[in-house]
Amino acid sequence: MANAELAPTVLFESDEALCVAKPAGVSTQPGKGHLRDTLLNGAFALRGDVLGTLGPDCDWGLLHRLDRDVAGVVLLAKTQASYARLRTAFERREIQKRYLAVVQGAPPAPTGVCTRPITEAIRGDMKVALCQMRGGETAETRWRTLARVGKQTVLEVEPVTGRLHQIRVHLATLGCPIVGDRMYRADAPPNTSRLPPGRTPEPMLLHAWKLGFPSIGSDALTWVTCPLPPAMAAACPGMA
Repeated sequence: MANAELAPTVLFESDEALCVAKPAGVSTQPGKGHLRDTLLNGAFALRGDVLGTLGPDCDWGLLHRLDRDVAGVVLLAKTQASYARLRTAFERREIQKRYLAVVQGAPPAPTGVCTRPITEAIRGDMKVALCQMRGGETAETRWRTLARVGKQTVLEVEPVTGRLHQIRVHLATLGCPIVGDRMYRADAPPNTSRLPPGRTPEPMLLHAWKLGFPSIGSDALTWVTCPLPPAMAAACPGMA
């Protein structure tokens, strides 16, 4: 299961938790077609002696996932007790996340919140998120404008809930899709066509920038920041 070629950068480590940097283009965990080329395979190359003891019931320590095309902070537990505690923290929405997103145009206001419900659907061989006026799962995404760069806007985004492709579909619904996102476009259905083999997609300018989680014996959150990859840094001057 371990793959040393994909060993990720460690951003934070304690006796109970491990935060690593997931690169864009790498799946978070093994699945169909990706059995040894995921972030979890790389994490096993670093801490397999610890993660291996947690087993599948604890997802080998993995506490959440990022879309394949998104880079940023991923949190893993190092013990069964910390896995249970941090899973509960996720369920209670005590874990806080901050993303950077570069969008086309701008949202309708400098700050705001989108609460459009989300449902999941299958399109071809892909699972996509659809915004609904009613029904579906509750979803909440907050945004704050950080900068305007030409015809694009840099946003700090907080996903209060954790639905499939939530940030991407909510921002597209607001009329400001994320730069480089081929699937979700403003006022258009999801684009689920795959690129031809060997063609590299344009980077999607969404980055899991910061993550805050509660530590044992402290009321304060431990915040971990993931440096911006080159494409994001170029689009977000002064934030790298």
